[in-house]
Amino acid sequence: METRIRTILGSAERMREVGDEEVDLVVTSPPYPMIEMWDESFVQQDARIGDALAAGDGSGAFERMHAILDRAWGEVWRVLKPGGMACINIGDATRSFDGDFRLYPNHVHALGELLRLGFAALPDILWRKQTNAPTKFMGSGMLPVGAYVTYEHEYILVVRKGSRREFGTERERGCRRESAFFWEERNVWFSDIWFDVKGVSQSGGDETARPRSGAFPFELAHRLVCMFSVKGDVVLDPFAGTGTTLAAALATGRNGIGVELDEGFCDLAREQIVSAGDFANRFNRERLRKHIEFAAGKGEGRPIKHTNAHYGFPVVTGQERELRFDEVREVREIDCGDFVVEYAEEPLRPL
Repeated sequence: METRIRTILGSAERMREVGDEEVDLVVTSPPYPMIEMWDESFVQQDARIGDALAAGDGSGAFERMHAILDRAWGEVWRVLKPGGMACINIGDATRSFDGDFRLYPNHVHALGELLRLGFAALPDILWRKQTNAPTKFMGSGMLPVGAYVTYEHEYILVVRKGSRREFGTERERGCRRESAFFWEERNVWFSDIWFDVKGVSQSGGDETARPRSGAFPFELAHRLVCMFSVKGDVVLDPFAGTGTTLAAALATGRNGIGVELDEGFCDLAREQIVSAGDFANRFNRERLRKHIEFAAGKGEGRPIKHTNAHYGFPVVTGQERELRFDEVREVREIDCGDFVVEYAEEPLRPL
């Protein structure tokens, strides 16, 4: 089996290189409006945003920043197939102008535009990124009225284009069965609050690009790819950054397309894709190890009555019987930013 990972670097107009209804799933985390680390990126695309920020017009800057993102959501609608889904990780912002502190609800604005385009909203996920730092609280400490709630979560908006996807042929249904996840993974992944996904350190590597990346964790992208696509699908990240979504697509046997405006991320993304094969195999072997351990513990009291055909170990449900992980054999760059991923014929084996 082979998949393809393709990166498109340059202006936002290059998103037009992705064909109409070419994509099965979008997983992305855009720059968050009104978070200072992304001000420059927005100002480069609309100088009036810089004028609004300088004048203390937070509302005006907020609207103009979202106008830039709105164009991207329109392109997401265009490229998604009917039944395709989009998962958008976005956080709200808090900011003060002239001493006036307020919340800028990015997830509300983004979801409103997605609904206006015609997407159906599905239950979202809160990604809890809590910190125990004693300095995390904002405002007047122990005194009422002047203190503010500390934000320790981000939203993963989940939307669908059109009606629920159908798997009409036996080949499609077989691919779906191979793409299954474990029962115990399902119980964690499909909760509306994720407490166990940790943030990513932005230190190291390219010190100019990495602090601006806001890269989300591989585990987050991996879960969403597994939850809402099947092997062989095309997964798009229109704000590809350091290539985390592309690495998740590679690790799960999906094709990937990443579009990125900032050339500063080019080398970081390439590095992540080229090295993703070994990492993917280790990551998937760890999934196998955890399941074997789970099954040995009798599945938390759940009857384990079925056997996986590829591995011979017990699984809780009949839907897990054909589940298999593919071993990445080689990641080969065939052109600048264009990669072919080769997988072994035999399933990935646990150590």
